[in-house]
Amino acid sequence: MINVAVLGYGTVGSGVVEVIGKNKEEISKKAGEELGIKYILDLREFPGDPYEDKVVHDVDVILTDPDVSIICETMGGIEPAYTFSKRALMSGKSVCTSNKELVASHGPELIRLAKENNCNYLFEASVGGGIPIIRPMNYSLTAEKIDAITGILNGTTNYILSKMAAEGADFEDVLKEAQEKGYAERNPEADVEGYDACRKIAILSSLMTGKNVRYEDIYTEGITKITATDFVYAKAMGRSIKLLALSRENGGDFYAMVAPFMIPVSHPLYSVNDVFNAVFVHGNMLGDSMYYGRGAGKLPTASAVVSDVVDCARHAGKTIMCFWDTENVKLTDVAQVKHKFFVRTKAELEKKALEVFGSVGVIEADVAGEFAFVTDEMTEKEFAGKAEELGCVLNRIRIES
Repeated sequence: MINVAVLGYGTVGSGVVEVIGKNKEEISKKAGEELGIKYILDLREFPGDPYEDKVVHDVDVILTDPDVSIICETMGGIEPAYTFSKRALMSGKSVCTSNKELVASHGPELIRLAKENNCNYLFEASVGGGIPIIRPMNYSLTAEKIDAITGILNGTTNYILSKMAAEGADFEDVLKEAQEKGYAERNPEADVEGYDACRKIAILSSLMTGKNVRYEDIYTEGITKITATDFVYAKAMGRSIKLLALSRENGGDFYAMVAPFMIPVSHPLYSVNDVFNAVFVHGNMLGDSMYYGRGAGKLPTASAVVSDVVDCARHAGKTIMCFWDTENVKLTDVAQVKHKFFVRTKAELEKKALEVFGSVGVIEADVAGEFAFVTDEMTEKEFAGKAEELGCVLNRIRIES
C-alpha cells in the first residue's frame, strides 16, 4: 500500500482526493501498487465530508509517519508550504506540487534536497495545470536543444482577451464577468498584471536552460491597458491579441518576457481561446511542437498532481532526473530586444509619426481621430526614444510573427 498525504484541502487538494478516489483502480494499476489517501492536512474541520476522518491539523503527524511516502502540496504560497516541503524531502518523502510560486522561488533547492534523500520533487501541475509540459521537457525532448518557448499560460487573461475580441467589449466589463463566473479572483492582480504567467515562464525557462531563471528578472507587462479599440485594429490586420510568455535563446544570449502581443492567423496560438492554455516549443532537431489543454481548474490541475504521484510510486527510492541548477542565468536587457510595434496616436500627429519612425505600415481601420501604424523591427530602447519624441502614444503592442 502506497500512502499519500495531501497538504491543503482547498480547490486543488480536494481535487487530488477526488481524482485518487474516483480513479483508484486505474491509478493503482499504473503505480504498480494500491495507492490511497492516509491524511489530509487543513486547519478547518469538514463535518459530513466523506474524508473527514483523514483530516489532521498538525503536519508532524504526517511528517513523522514512516508509512507516508508521497505528499501532495496543494497549499499555495511560499510559507508554510516551503518549510513543510523541505522537511518532507529531508525525511525521504517525495513531494508533488501545483505551487508555482514555491517552484519558481525555491525549485533548484528542493530538487537538490530530493536528490540527496533519494526521493522526488515533482511539479507538473505548476505550469500548465492539466497540460503535460514539464514531463515532455524532461523526458520526450531530451534529445533536443530547446531554443524557444512561447506560451499562453494564464486562463483568466486568455478568457478576457478572447471575450474582448469576440464581443468588442471593454476590459473592465469582461473582467467583472470573469469574476462572476469564477474565472478571475476577487483580486485579479496576479493574473491581469502578468505575474502568474511570469512565474510559469520562469520555471519553463529554467528547464530549457538547465540553470535558474529568476522570475524577478523577467520583464512583465499585463493586459490592463488593452482596449476594445485595439481589437478593432487587430481584426483589420488579421491578427488577435494574446498575453504571451516568451523565452528565447540565440547565440548564447537569452531573454524572457511576458507581454501582450499581436499574432497572425497563421500562428499556432491564434486559435487558443477561452480559458484554454497552450505551450509552443521549438527544438533544433524536432522543430515545433505544441501542448494544449485546460491550464487551470480543480480536476485538470489535480490530475497533473496525481500523475506525478504515480511517477513517484514507480520510482520509489530513486530520483527522477531534472536538470535545474542553482546558477542564475544572466538575461539580456529587455531594452536590447527587437520587435516590430503596433502604435496608435492622434490623427493630427500623422506627419510627425512618419518623420520620427520613418518607414511604417499604415493600418486602416474604422477608428475616428487616430493614426495607427506598424514600425520596422527595432529595439525596445529605440522604440522608447522615438515614442518620447512623438509625444503621444495612445497604445503600443508588440508584434509576433
